[in-house]
Amino acid sequence: MFTSGVPAVVPFLTAGFPNRRVFIDSVRAAVDVGASAVEIGMPFSDPLADGPAIQHSSQTALDNGVTMADVFDLTAALRAKIGVPIFLMGYLNPLLKMGMQKFAHAAAASGADGTIIPDCPIDEARDWTVASKEAGLDNIFLVAPTSPDERVRRIDRMSSSFSYCVSVAGVTGARRDVSPSTIAYLRRVRRLAKKPYVVGFGISSPVHVRALSGLADGYAVGSALVPLLEGGSRAAAAGRIARLIGALVRGAKDLK
Repeated sequence: MFTSGVPAVVPFLTAGFPNRRVFIDSVRAAVDVGASAVEIGMPFSDPLADGPAIQHSSQTALDNGVTMADVFDLTAALRAKIGVPIFLMGYLNPLLKMGMQKFAHAAAASGADGTIIPDCPIDEARDWTVASKEAGLDNIFLVAPTSPDERVRRIDRMSSSFSYCVSVAGVTGARRDVSPSTIAYLRRVRRLAKKPYVVGFGISSPVHVRALSGLADGYAVGSALVPLLEGGSRAAAAGRIARLIGALVRGAKDLK
């Protein structure tokens, strides 16, 4: 994922949104144009870290009957078709409801490589870290702009292979510009972190990729994909995803 010297582009798509077929086709289209990994959103009724776009995708998936068992089935279907890492991203309640060990083994059996759980901070992650390690899953923890230096170092140490930098102190959502405060924050993380890290929460165009040149090892994009998935045929939705992810991949390659 981070071996080519080119920053990774990591799309986030909510499992089963807007329906199962469009979801599968769109993930495959993103990988075909160069996505380095995929985040699969686990639909949840109270996605506290997410803005309106991801909330909409999550609620639509729930309204369509997507369950955690479906998330694992969709992950397994993708694992059979794509070779890049797959990370399940979602919230702690479903893990607690299923049981951490059971969830971790089911996720690993489905072909997931790791998880990103925004409401599981490092201070409260011991049980989940043990369960996921036993199952062979990576743990990816979040760094916030408000994280002090020592906490950034701890998150970096506890994240299995990379960490996830939240670009703003707020919820997910496509944004127009990269603020000077975000650039200063990522420069600080670059100085402190030993492992790679991706930046998300607002990435939506090659302009953002260029603005963050040298400040991240990868770029996660989610909210900007949601409107591209609705309307028209399966092929049309996948084509729109491919065009945006392809543009981001080309932008990342230009930074090499």
